Amino acid sequence: MARLVFHIDVNSAFLSWEAMRRVKNGEADIRLIPSAIGGDRESRRGVILAKSIPAKKYGVKTGEPIAAALRKCPQLYLAKPDFSLYSQCSHAFMDICRKYAPVVEVYSIDECFLDMSGTSRLYPDPIEIAKTIKNEIRDTLGFTVNVGVGSNKLLAKMASDFEKPDKIHTLFTEEIPTKMWPLPVEDLFSLGRSAAERLHGMHIRTIGELAAIDVADLRAVFGIKMGEHLHRYANGIDTSPVLAESEEAKGYGNSTTLAKDLTTAEE
Repeated sequence: MARLVFHIDVNSAFLSWEAMRRVKNGEADIRLIPSAIGGDRESRRGVILAKSIPAKKYGVKTGEPIAAALRKCPQLYLAKPDFSLYSQCSHAFMDICRKYAPVVEVYSIDECFLDMSGTSRLYPDPIEIAKTIKNEIRDTLGFTVNVGVGSNKLLAKMASDFEKPDKIHTLFTEEIPTKMWPLPVEDLFSLGRSAAERLHGMHIRTIGELAAIDVADLRAVFGIKMGEHLHRYANGIDTSPVLAESEEAKGYGNSTTLAKDLTTAEE
């Protein structure tokens, strides 16, 4: 049986959820102005957790310090995080997904995988049912999602990252040469900056070039496990199942941003 997987990703989740709450209260939609979620404007501490499309045009990036974002966009509107709201919205959109999919894997607070394999009798056209799910989330909850439709989790995830917001994209196995291989190697899911720089050193610039290289060369540079992983992913190969219960976390991280640059060991 051919696999069919959807990846559903909320567009600028934290900012969309805050905007949705404000719009329901009759306030202005902060998605339409340069805005972001995160940190404290007065102390200039913290990082950008999510940003609007107008803020992105100023070069504001998710994960960068508040101070750096304000230098790029002094008029940036900042809203404080509200994780209680985010949890409510997350549960609400995933409950809609569970109406349509036999198995839903919670991948993060704002994205999930749907295993739609074997549902062709119920939903003959995967694009139409993806549109139904996307539009129900938008019309019922007031925020938009992207839906990636693919032959496995990797391809569905890659597809959902194509043009945003409020879009559906496919990436089936037969579409890999035209839709995936021309992309910069940095766009390959799970590929970090350091690995991308090492690939550049091997004169590998696109995912297609990574897919074509001898796997032995990748093993020599990255080790057996990582080298084979990169080669499989570049060729669109992913056999991992959609899990109804998430795997136990392998680690947890915590960080903070200080109000000013520290210049001495004592500080």
